[in-house]
Amino acid sequence: MIELKTEPELAAMRVAGRVVATALREVRAAAAVGVSLRELDEVAAGVLRDAGAKSSFLHYHPRFAPTPFPAVLCTSVNDAVVHGIPTGYRLRNGDLLGIDFGAEVDGWHGDAAVSFVVGEADPADLALIETTERALAAGIAAARPGGRMGDIGHAIGAVARPAGYGLVAHHGGHGVGRAMHEPPGVPNEGRPGRGHRLRPGLVLAIEPMLVAGGGDGYRFGADGWTVHTADGSRAAHAEHTVAITADGPVVLTAP
Repeated sequence: MIELKTEPELAAMRVAGRVVATALREVRAAAAVGVSLRELDEVAAGVLRDAGAKSSFLHYHPRFAPTPFPAVLCTSVNDAVVHGIPTGYRLRNGDLLGIDFGAEVDGWHGDAAVSFVVGEADPADLALIETTERALAAGIAAARPGGRMGDIGHAIGAVARPAGYGLVAHHGGHGVGRAMHEPPGVPNEGRPGRGHRLRPGLVLAIEPMLVAGGGDGYRFGADGWTVHTADGSRAAHAEHTVAITADGPVVLTAP
């Protein structure tokens, strides 16, 4: 069932969204050459403790995964698109890092992600990240009352495809609320005017995942969680939790 949130519920979700924004900011500030992914997870866990919040990711166990997720932060490096498990890997100069984080406060969830380069950046990586962020902005702008879900996917694809990037197949956004993943699914490509009608109170995680090599294929890593590009090219991921209101989209995970 698709749940529409009331204004007080959206306000409660905004509290969770601020925790997410704080964690992403602090993890990004801590990410440097020589820092391990596990150390970044500890930074994010500290934000949760300070806020009295719970992790949306820790122990999460969807059907596809062989084990529950063992961390509070997803850390995806270079050809890893999403769901990377923080390990002892130490960041290297030029790594493209995607971080994804979810927080629960008083039963309400927030979910967001950002990608950036550690150390010296290859211009190609910066272009990939910038296009991913533009695709996210286009998807958010299309999340207006009276529209359709396909409008969001179309807006994302209209930024990604002309730039020559792929969009990871079978992966997209989702509803957010009392659970981190709720219906409906949010496609990263679509036909305008098609799909579920967008109504005030609907809250969505919109999250384009762009592939530098132009393909849409993917594979799972040995951990059963990490999604890698099939062609080994780099990927970028950007995400916000967005509420559809009568006045238009409101980003609940904005800083």
